[in-house]
Amino acid sequence: MTVDLCASTRDWIARSPCRRELLDFADWLEAERYTAFVCDQHLRRLAFVVPRLAPEGRIQAYSSAQLERVFGPERAPYSRGFRFSATRRAYGRYLLARGRFRAEPDGDRFAAPRGDYARFLLEVRGLSESARQHHAHEVADFLSRAIRPRQPLRSLRREDIEAHVLVRSREVSRYTMQHVVGILRSFLRYIHHAGLIPAALDSMDTPRIYRGELPPKALPWPTVLRLLASIDRHSKAGWRDLCILHLIAYYGLRPSEVAALRLDSIDWEAGVIHVRQRKTRSDLQLPLAAATIKLLRQYLAQYRNGQGTTDTELFLRARCPSGRIERTAVGDIFEKRAREAGLPGGSHVYQLRHTFAMRLLMRGVGVKAIGDVLGHRSIDSTCAYLRLDIATLRGVALPVPQPRRPAAEGVRHA
Repeated sequence: MTVDLCASTRDWIARSPCRRELLDFADWLEAERYTAFVCDQHLRRLAFVVPRLAPEGRIQAYSSAQLERVFGPERAPYSRGFRFSATRRAYGRYLLARGRFRAEPDGDRFAAPRGDYARFLLEVRGLSESARQHHAHEVADFLSRAIRPRQPLRSLRREDIEAHVLVRSREVSRYTMQHVVGILRSFLRYIHHAGLIPAALDSMDTPRIYRGELPPKALPWPTVLRLLASIDRHSKAGWRDLCILHLIAYYGLRPSEVAALRLDSIDWEAGVIHVRQRKTRSDLQLPLAAATIKLLRQYLAQYRNGQGTTDTELFLRARCPSGRIERTAVGDIFEKRAREAGLPGGSHVYQLRHTFAMRLLMRGVGVKAIGDVLGHRSIDSTCAYLRLDIATLRGVALPVPQPRRPAAEGVRHA
């Protein structure tokens, strides 16, 4: 153990009957790149509760229920419970890494068909991990709510499916319902072909949606500028969040593309950023404006260089454990900063990409060129970003001709 701990923490570890466990936990925390302060706090909390797990120092495998039992009493006040919960999660990951996390028996009576369906999605259909997760979540929700307790799967009726679809339609939008119905159709076809239900029950109507039916998603440019200006650069990760949202708003990058940027993605001499577009699997080189280069240099000097060079990613986590940010974190960053800036609720990070596309269109850039920058394979995908621009339509509209009225003096009555 080379992590720098407080003298009292070292003394506590030395006097603990679970000293070897605490030292190994410290090594794991250090390997996972937790900071010295966070390592010290986790070790102090674990040293406090670990005698409840192993009163005589006999460490073994544990389940999540056992961890909850020994950490659970430390719930009050709220700040204490919050910190001990963080240590419980870290210790659970440590046990999993050491192969000592005991899985609890699964009481789900539909675990077997769900597991077989998950393997089918991977081995036969070849779906990505995120797509399989969506299927797993929706199927689990369907089985838990559409089928009554003690009702066998073979007795599933069309009425049960229709009732579940009706409930889900009240919870999600029509766009999401299209995905829900598609997942249910796939699962129902699978369990029918597997002989788990006697009849095919996959004939369901899907909501009809129309391209371009929604209002424009782009934000007014003054609103975007207000969002960027509202970010406190002196706050924790303020410089990082500003650069992330700046790159999306000014260059139309996807959240996944921003999260994947590396320190060597920027050619400082040429003033170019190299982007690996995930959907088209192509490389894009974008020239950087002088203001963007200045902002990125300030970010490196004020924040990023202090995080070390162990990680090569441009944007790293602000909290332990250190490492690259995930693409989902970009959306969380936008929602947090939008809330602080007073933007209306329901704002999404992709609105910045819509704003970028609309700005290019208003400046006379062709739709094909906009699609190439956004990383779209087809022009239809680009058109979804370019909603109706009411101001432009009013500019090209022709005046409505007015009907001629006959002169009053030339009218004769019979």
